[in-house]
Amino acid sequence: MRAKYYQEDDLLVIELVKKAYVEAEKIGSFIVHYDKNKQPVLVEILNASKLLKETSKALPTNLRQSIFSAT
Repeated sequence: MRAKYYQEDDLLVIELVKKAYVEAEKIGSFIVHYDKNKQPVLVEILNASKLLKETSKALPTNLRQSIFSAT
């Protein structure tokens, strides 16, 4: 699993597995991308800094600093 934060878009992308995705579904502040077997492979969190303020203690320190230094 890999995660990357895009400060200019306030977007956190979490790659669950390195596979191609064929469809996506928006669920609230999340966009979940699925493979051909309907298994999630990638999750995008929109407005990540706002959404994650309350749950930031669960994030790795370097990712947390990257996200919250943007706000």
